[in-house]
Order: sequence, then C-alpha cells, then structure tokens
Amino acid sequence: MSAPSARQLAMVLDLNKCLGCQTCTVACKKLWNRDSGSGYAYWNHVETRPGRGYPADWSEAGGRDASGAVTRGRVPNLDAEYGRAWDFNHQQTFESAGRPADEKVWIRPAGEPRWGANWDEDRGAGRYPQDNHYFYLPRLCNHCTHPACLEACPRSAIAKRPEDGIVLVDQDACHGYRFCVEACPYKKIYFDPERNVATKCIFCLPRIEAGVPMACARQCPGRLRFVGYRDDPEGPIWKLVEKWKVALPLHPEYGLAPNVFYVPPLAPPRLDAAGRPTGEPRIPLRALEELFGESVAPALDTLRGERAKRKRGEASELMDILIAYDWKQSFALSPGAREVL
Repeated sequence: MSAPSARQLAMVLDLNKCLGCQTCTVACKKLWNRDSGSGYAYWNHVETRPGRGYPADWSEAGGRDASGAVTRGRVPNLDAEYGRAWDFNHQQTFESAGRPADEKVWIRPAGEPRWGANWDEDRGAGRYPQDNHYFYLPRLCNHCTHPACLEACPRSAIAKRPEDGIVLVDQDACHGYRFCVEACPYKKIYFDPERNVATKCIFCLPRIEAGVPMACARQCPGRLRFVGYRDDPEGPIWKLVEKWKVALPLHPEYGLAPNVFYVPPLAPPRLDAAGRPTGEPRIPLRALEELFGESVAPALDTLRGERAKRKRGEASELMDILIAYDWKQSFALSPGAREVL
C-alpha cells in the first residue's frame, strides 16, 4: 500500500445543494475531454441516485480486500456500461421543418445507444406522493490516499504528488494495459481508445498551481463544492470532515481512503395514506449507508440539529460554512499560491 503524501488537497460536496444542472460536467468536459478518443470519458459527471450510475453498475467491483491488497475488478463495456458518444440527426430534422406534422423528423440519436452518462437522470424510486425520492451525486476522481490504480499499473505510470496528493498519469509511460481501470472501484479512470492511454481527473492541476479552484468547483452555481487541504484547521475541508464530521467519503469500505467527501442529503419525511408526515426519512437510511458508510446517521443528526439552531435564531458555524455566503471562503488553497478567483 502506497504511503500518504505530505499534504492532501481535498474536496467536499454538499448534496443538499446540488441542482443536477450539469454545469460542473460541462465545465470539465470543455476544458479537458475534447479529444476524439474521449467521447465517452467524463472526468466529472453527475449521477441520479438511486440509479445505475456511470459507467453502469460501477460500484460492484474493485477496491481492496481486508488485508489491503488490490482486488481484481473489471473493465466496463464501452457499449453497454459507458455508452459510446453518438451523433444526432440534426440535418434531417432541420430539413423537415415546415413539413406536415406526420412527416416531420424529430431529434434523436443515431443508431441504437444502450447507455450513457445521463441515461437514468431524474429517475427516482418510491411511490408518489408517499415516499418518492431521488438526489444527485456528482462524481470525480477521489485522489485516494491509497489509490488502487497506482498499485495496479505495471509500468509505474501513475504517481501521487507528495506536495498535494494529486494522482496523475504519465501518458508517455502508459502502455494502455487498463489494469488501472480494472482496479479503480469508482471507475473514474478511463481508457482513450484513440491514443491507447489512461486518462483521469487531474484536480485541474494547472489551475491549482495558479491558486485557482478546479473548473467544476469554480463554475458550480449551487456553491456546493468546497476545496482545501486536509490539514488546514482554518479551511472548510478540515472543519466539515474532522470537526463537524458531516462530510463523508464515498464507499469507505473500499479501503482507498478517498479525498472527495460528501455531505449526505436530507429530505422531507414520508407521507402516510392521508398525506400526513410520518417522521420517517423519505430517502432510506440504508441506501445512504450503502454509499457513505455507518457514519451517515450521526452526520444527518448533526445537520438537523444545526439547522434547528439557525431556525431558532442561534449561531451555527456549520450552517455558515455550508450556506457559503461568500463563495470565495469555500476555497482555501495553498497560502503560497496566487489567488485569482
């Protein structure tokens, strides 16, 4: 198991504020994934939960065993689990303008796509209006403390920077074996079939070195992303993860110690047959525990308690952080970096 870096850059995402607008996805895609071989690659994307996610059923393989050894995973299928980038019939649609309704051609993807990044977007679970629910889950590389992709690479093409813990791929050394894709249980490292190399989120390293937050965080209209170092007691990451303990890692049981954390979503209560609130959570606690572990219940209790304090007019440091009155306070980058927000 690889040793932790001297410092670790991290991110917290407050799922109570995610709009599912995909602004973060677009910002990342336009900046980093414009090559012909990255059509299906989304270094950042937003899933709807409950749902199969992207790639489909990504959470069913990979990670580490109880001894800490990297376990065998799988490489997702490009057609059925990633979904190839497809073209739309725009030209035929434009040419049909002005025709009678029964002769018009409507916009649709070419061929017969089987899956894609937003295939089951906004598809919830439960019965309306009693307990229907869904929430959004943005995902990106977790820049794990003990990354499985790094240890799985036989070419030593993956490294973790000691100064900030960002995990990078040396594409000159990469031979495209895809052991890294197989080993990552989050499936946030991709294979570029045009260049035959692995690609992944680099935490917008050039921006970070200039003191600018990642594109996904900076462009988020919901102010739900917080960026900083794990060891900075004055920054939002340390306070949300260590002090208030409301920001939790995704699938901690994988044993990789991810450094992207989530504030779990609260939801209105379920309704009984007469439409009265029952007090039971609309999002099943077990579903959240499957994603974030057993610390979900205490985290939700803390959130409810601090919300209640603010509702009574009392001060709450936690609510002040999460509300993000001044969005610049959500980003605590290296003191030596040039802050250009």
